[in-house]
Amino acid sequence: MSSPVSTTPILRFAPSPNGYLHLGHAYSALRNESVAREIGGQLLLRIEDIDPQRSRPEFEQAIYEDLAWLGIEWVEPVRKQSQHLSEYEIALERLAERGLVYPCFCTRGDVAAAVDKLAAASGSWPRDPDGSPFYPGTCKQLSDQDKDRRVASGLHAAMRLDMQAALARGQDKIGWCEYFAGYEPRDVNAEPSLWGDVVIARKDVPTSYHLAVVVDDALQGVTDVVRGMDLFNATSLHRLLQSLLDLPAPSYHHHRLIEDDIGRKLAKSAGSPTLRSLRADGVTATEIRAQLGFA
Repeated sequence: MSSPVSTTPILRFAPSPNGYLHLGHAYSALRNESVAREIGGQLLLRIEDIDPQRSRPEFEQAIYEDLAWLGIEWVEPVRKQSQHLSEYEIALERLAERGLVYPCFCTRGDVAAAVDKLAAASGSWPRDPDGSPFYPGTCKQLSDQDKDRRVASGLHAAMRLDMQAALARGQDKIGWCEYFAGYEPRDVNAEPSLWGDVVIARKDVPTSYHLAVVVDDALQGVTDVVRGMDLFNATSLHRLLQSLLDLPAPSYHHHRLIEDDIGRKLAKSAGSPTLRSLRADGVTATEIRAQLGFA
Protein backbone atom coordinates (compact mmCIF):
# COMPACT_ATOMS: atom_id res chain seq x y z
CA MET A 1 0.00 0.00 0.00
CA SER A 2 1.58 3.23 -1.11
CA SER A 3 0.48 6.85 -1.17
CA PRO A 4 0.78 9.26 -4.07
CA VAL A 5 4.10 11.11 -4.24
CA SER A 6 3.53 14.86 -4.14
CA THR A 7 5.32 17.95 -2.94
CA THR A 8 2.01 19.78 -2.50
CA PRO A 9 0.51 19.67 1.01
CA ILE A 10 -2.75 17.71 1.02
CA LEU A 11 -5.52 18.28 3.57
CA ARG A 12 -8.98 16.75 3.84
CA PHE A 13 -12.34 17.49 5.38
CA ALA A 14 -14.12 14.21 6.15
CA PRO A 15 -17.72 14.45 7.42
CA SER A 16 -20.12 11.53 7.90
CA PRO A 17 -23.51 11.68 6.13
CA ASN A 18 -25.50 10.72 9.23
CA GLY A 19 -27.06 14.13 9.78
CA TYR A 20 -26.92 17.75 8.63
CA LEU A 21 -23.79 19.82 9.21
CA HIS A 22 -23.75 22.31 12.09
CA LEU A 23 -21.46 25.17 13.10
CA GLY A 24 -18.86 22.77 14.47
CA HIS A 25 -18.51 21.15 11.06
CA ALA A 26 -18.41 24.58 9.44
CA TYR A 27 -15.54 25.62 11.72
CA SER A 28 -13.54 22.47 10.90
CA ALA A 29 -14.13 22.84 7.16
CA LEU A 30 -13.15 26.52 7.26
CA ARG A 31 -10.07 25.75 9.36
CA ASN A 32 -9.00 23.18 6.77
CA GLU A 33 -9.57 25.71 4.02
CA SER A 34 -7.57 28.34 5.92
CA VAL A 35 -4.61 26.07 6.65
CA ALA A 36 -4.55 24.79 3.06
CA ARG A 37 -4.42 28.35 1.79
CA GLU A 38 -1.66 29.36 4.24
CA ILE A 39 0.65 26.46 3.36
CA GLY A 40 -0.16 26.36 -0.35
CA GLY A 41 -1.99 23.05 -0.13
CA GLN A 42 -5.00 21.35 -1.67
CA LEU A 43 -8.21 20.48 0.16
CA LEU A 44 -9.91 17.14 -0.44
CA LEU A 45 -13.42 16.12 0.57
CA ARG A 46 -14.03 12.62 1.90
CA ILE A 47 -17.42 11.14 2.76
CA GLU A 48 -17.04 8.74 5.71
CA ASP A 49 -20.09 6.57 5.10
CA ILE A 50 -19.07 3.16 6.42
CA ASP A 51 -22.06 3.05 8.78
CA PRO A 52 -24.84 1.59 6.59
CA GLN A 53 -27.49 2.09 9.26
CA ARG A 54 -27.00 5.85 9.68
CA SER A 55 -25.59 7.08 6.37
CA ARG A 56 -28.22 8.52 4.04
CA PRO A 57 -27.93 10.00 0.53
CA GLU A 58 -29.89 13.14 1.43
CA PHE A 59 -27.32 13.96 4.14
CA GLU A 60 -24.48 13.42 1.66
CA GLN A 61 -26.10 15.76 -0.84
CA ALA A 62 -26.61 18.33 1.92
CA ILE A 63 -22.88 18.22 2.71
CA TYR A 64 -22.05 19.31 -0.84
CA GLU A 65 -24.70 22.04 -0.74
CA ASP A 66 -23.67 23.41 2.67
CA LEU A 67 -19.96 23.52 1.84
CA ALA A 68 -20.65 25.21 -1.50
CA TRP A 69 -22.84 27.75 0.31
CA LEU A 70 -19.95 28.52 2.66
CA GLY A 71 -17.77 29.12 -0.40
CA ILE A 72 -15.48 26.15 0.24
CA GLU A 73 -13.92 24.48 -2.79
CA TRP A 74 -12.35 21.03 -2.87
CA VAL A 75 -10.39 18.91 -5.31
CA GLU A 76 -12.40 16.25 -7.14
CA PRO A 77 -13.08 13.38 -7.03
CA VAL A 78 -14.73 12.98 -3.65
CA ARG A 79 -13.72 9.74 -1.93
CA LYS A 80 -16.60 7.72 -0.45
CA GLN A 81 -15.49 5.10 2.04
CA SER A 82 -18.35 2.74 1.17
CA GLN A 83 -16.79 2.32 -2.28
CA HIS A 84 -13.42 1.21 -0.91
CA LEU A 85 -14.21 -1.57 1.56
CA SER A 86 -11.86 -3.98 -0.23
CA GLU A 87 -8.92 -1.68 0.51
CA TYR A 88 -9.70 -1.75 4.22
CA GLU A 89 -9.98 -5.54 4.06
CA ILE A 90 -6.45 -5.73 2.65
CA ALA A 91 -5.13 -3.68 5.57
CA LEU A 92 -7.04 -5.87 8.03
CA GLU A 93 -5.57 -9.00 6.44
CA ARG A 94 -2.07 -7.59 6.82
CA LEU A 95 -2.63 -7.12 10.53
CA ALA A 96 -4.14 -10.60 10.82
CA GLU A 97 -1.15 -12.19 9.07
CA ARG A 98 1.07 -10.68 11.76
CA GLY A 99 -1.10 -12.06 14.56
CA LEU A 100 -2.20 -8.59 15.68
CA VAL A 101 -5.99 -9.02 15.57
CA TYR A 102 -8.48 -11.54 16.89
CA PRO A 103 -12.21 -12.15 16.37
CA CYS A 104 -14.66 -11.01 19.03
CA PHE A 105 -18.16 -12.50 19.13
CA CYS A 106 -19.32 -10.56 22.19
CA THR A 107 -22.38 -8.35 22.10
CA ARG A 108 -22.43 -5.03 23.92
CA GLY A 109 -24.46 -6.76 26.60
CA ASP A 110 -21.82 -9.47 26.97
CA VAL A 111 -19.08 -6.88 27.39
CA ALA A 112 -21.12 -4.84 29.88
CA ALA A 113 -21.90 -7.93 31.99
CA ALA A 114 -18.25 -9.04 32.05
CA VAL A 115 -17.05 -5.55 32.93
CA ASP A 116 -19.63 -5.16 35.71
CA LYS A 117 -18.45 -8.43 37.24
CA LEU A 118 -14.79 -7.47 37.05
CA ALA A 119 -15.43 -3.96 38.36
CA ALA A 120 -17.37 -5.37 41.30
CA ALA A 121 -14.47 -7.65 42.15
CA SER A 122 -11.70 -5.06 41.77
CA GLY A 123 -13.55 -1.87 42.62
CA SER A 124 -12.95 -0.24 39.24
CA TRP A 125 -12.32 -0.93 35.56
CA PRO A 126 -10.35 1.17 33.05
CA ARG A 127 -12.05 3.13 30.27
CA ASP A 128 -10.75 4.45 26.97
CA PRO A 129 -10.68 8.17 26.07
CA ASP A 130 -14.20 7.91 24.62
CA GLY A 131 -15.50 6.61 27.94
CA SER A 132 -16.02 3.00 26.86
CA PRO A 133 -14.78 0.28 29.22
CA PHE A 134 -11.72 -1.67 28.17
CA TYR A 135 -12.60 -4.93 26.53
CA PRO A 136 -11.99 -7.65 29.17
CA GLY A 137 -10.47 -10.10 26.68
CA THR A 138 -13.24 -12.69 26.75
CA CYS A 139 -12.78 -13.87 23.14
CA LYS A 140 -9.03 -13.41 23.22
CA GLN A 141 -8.76 -16.64 25.16
CA LEU A 142 -10.80 -18.74 22.72
CA SER A 143 -9.08 -21.65 21.03
CA ASP A 144 -8.98 -21.84 17.23
CA GLN A 145 -11.52 -24.68 17.42
CA ASP A 146 -13.90 -22.53 19.45
CA LYS A 147 -13.55 -19.68 16.96
CA ASP A 148 -14.19 -21.98 13.99
CA ARG A 149 -17.21 -23.52 15.68
CA ARG A 150 -18.78 -20.12 16.36
CA VAL A 151 -18.23 -18.99 12.79
CA ALA A 152 -19.73 -22.24 11.46
CA SER A 153 -22.81 -21.68 13.63
CA GLY A 154 -23.45 -18.37 11.88
CA LEU A 155 -22.08 -15.96 14.45
CA HIS A 156 -20.48 -12.80 13.12
CA ALA A 157 -17.31 -11.45 14.69
CA ALA A 158 -15.83 -8.02 15.07
CA MET A 159 -12.05 -7.82 14.86
CA ARG A 160 -10.10 -6.36 17.76
CA LEU A 161 -6.52 -5.14 17.80
CA ASP A 162 -4.34 -7.11 20.21
CA MET A 163 -2.80 -4.07 21.87
CA GLN A 164 -0.29 -6.06 23.91
CA ALA A 165 0.98 -7.84 20.80
CA ALA A 166 1.15 -4.58 18.85
CA LEU A 167 3.17 -2.81 21.53
CA ALA A 168 5.44 -5.82 21.90
CA ARG A 169 6.55 -5.29 18.30
CA GLY A 170 8.37 -2.14 19.25
CA GLN A 171 5.45 0.15 18.52
CA ASP A 172 5.47 1.67 22.01
CA LYS A 173 7.74 4.61 21.11
CA ILE A 174 5.87 6.48 18.42
CA GLY A 175 4.50 9.99 18.19
CA TRP A 176 3.53 12.75 15.82
CA CYS A 177 4.14 16.37 14.96
CA GLU A 178 1.30 18.52 16.34
CA TYR A 179 0.74 22.10 15.23
CA PHE A 180 -0.79 23.87 18.22
CA ALA A 181 -2.16 27.42 18.42
CA GLY A 182 -0.25 29.63 16.03
CA TYR A 183 0.82 26.47 14.19
CA GLU A 184 3.97 26.10 16.29
CA PRO A 185 5.11 22.48 15.79
CA ARG A 186 5.65 20.25 18.79
CA ASP A 187 6.42 16.54 19.07
CA VAL A 188 3.78 14.53 20.92
CA ASN A 189 4.33 11.03 22.31
CA ALA A 190 1.58 8.61 21.33
CA GLU A 191 -0.18 6.56 24.02
CA PRO A 192 -2.10 3.87 22.11
CA SER A 193 -2.39 1.70 25.22
CA LEU A 194 -5.13 4.12 26.38
CA TRP A 195 -7.48 2.32 23.97
CA GLY A 196 -7.01 -1.29 24.99
CA ASP A 197 -8.07 -3.98 22.51
CA VAL A 198 -10.10 -1.62 20.35
CA VAL A 199 -12.43 -2.78 17.55
CA ILE A 200 -10.87 -2.09 14.15
CA ALA A 201 -13.44 -3.97 12.05
CA ARG A 202 -17.12 -4.23 12.91
CA LYS A 203 -19.39 -7.24 12.59
CA ASP A 204 -21.30 -5.70 9.68
CA VAL A 205 -18.46 -3.79 7.98
CA PRO A 206 -14.86 -4.98 7.40
CA THR A 207 -13.39 -1.85 8.98
CA SER A 208 -13.89 0.80 11.62
CA TYR A 209 -13.39 4.55 11.66
CA HIS A 210 -9.88 4.10 13.06
CA LEU A 211 -8.69 1.67 10.39
CA ALA A 212 -10.45 3.37 7.47
CA VAL A 213 -9.13 6.83 8.27
CA VAL A 214 -5.46 5.81 8.28
CA VAL A 215 -5.84 3.82 5.06
CA ASP A 216 -7.66 6.72 3.39
CA ASP A 217 -5.10 9.30 4.50
CA ALA A 218 -2.28 7.17 3.09
CA LEU A 219 -3.95 6.37 -0.22
CA GLN A 220 -4.97 9.99 -0.73
CA GLY A 221 -1.51 11.30 0.12
CA VAL A 222 -2.75 13.42 3.02
CA THR A 223 0.15 15.31 4.58
CA ASP A 224 -1.68 17.48 7.14
CA VAL A 225 -4.70 16.39 9.19
CA VAL A 226 -6.76 19.26 10.59
CA ARG A 227 -9.58 18.10 12.88
CA GLY A 228 -11.25 18.71 16.22
CA MET A 229 -9.60 18.35 19.62
CA ASP A 230 -12.09 15.57 20.40
CA LEU A 231 -9.95 13.34 18.16
CA PHE A 232 -6.62 14.23 19.77
CA ASN A 233 -6.41 11.00 21.78
CA ALA A 234 -7.49 8.93 18.77
CA THR A 235 -4.32 10.09 17.02
CA SER A 236 -2.30 7.83 19.32
CA LEU A 237 -4.21 4.84 17.97
CA HIS A 238 -3.98 6.10 14.40
CA ARG A 239 -0.22 6.49 14.70
CA LEU A 240 0.01 2.93 15.97
CA LEU A 241 -1.96 1.59 13.00
CA GLN A 242 0.11 3.67 10.59
CA SER A 243 3.28 2.24 12.09
CA LEU A 244 2.01 -1.35 11.98
CA LEU A 245 0.91 -0.98 8.36
CA ASP A 246 4.04 0.94 7.26
CA LEU A 247 1.96 3.99 6.31
CA PRO A 248 3.27 7.57 6.31
CA ALA A 249 2.54 9.81 9.29
CA PRO A 250 0.86 13.14 8.52
CA SER A 251 1.33 16.20 10.67
CA TYR A 252 -1.68 17.04 12.84
CA HIS A 253 -3.48 20.16 13.99
CA HIS A 254 -6.32 19.56 16.46
CA HIS A 255 -8.42 22.68 16.65
CA ARG A 256 -10.81 23.98 19.29
CA LEU A 257 -14.39 22.76 19.43
CA ILE A 258 -17.44 24.96 18.96
CA GLU A 259 -19.68 24.84 22.03
CA ASP A 260 -23.23 25.90 22.82
CA ASP A 261 -24.28 28.46 25.43
CA ILE A 262 -23.77 26.02 28.31
CA GLY A 263 -20.40 24.72 27.18
CA ARG A 264 -21.45 21.52 25.41
CA LYS A 265 -19.77 20.48 22.17
CA LEU A 266 -22.11 20.93 19.21
CA ALA A 267 -23.33 17.56 17.97
CA LYS A 268 -25.87 16.08 15.60
CA SER A 269 -27.16 13.85 18.39
CA ALA A 270 -27.76 16.89 20.60
CA GLY A 271 -29.91 18.59 17.98
CA SER A 272 -27.49 21.47 17.45
CA PRO A 273 -28.74 24.07 14.92
CA THR A 274 -27.80 23.01 11.40
CA LEU A 275 -26.33 25.14 8.66
CA ARG A 276 -29.47 24.47 6.63
CA SER A 277 -31.72 25.80 9.39
CA LEU A 278 -29.52 28.87 9.87
CA ARG A 279 -29.61 29.52 6.13
CA ALA A 280 -33.39 29.17 6.12
CA ASP A 281 -33.55 31.75 8.94
CA GLY A 282 -31.72 34.24 6.75
CA VAL A 283 -28.20 33.89 8.13
CA THR A 284 -25.61 34.44 5.39
CA ALA A 285 -22.42 32.52 4.71
CA THR A 286 -20.48 35.73 5.31
CA GLU A 287 -22.04 36.02 8.77
CA ILE A 288 -21.18 32.39 9.55
CA ARG A 289 -17.57 32.96 8.52
CA ALA A 290 -17.36 36.09 10.66
CA GLN A 291 -18.96 34.37 13.65
CA LEU A 292 -16.41 31.56 13.47
CA GLY A 293 -13.44 33.87 12.97
CA PHE A 294 -12.91 33.50 9.24
CA ALA A 295 -14.09 36.88 8.01
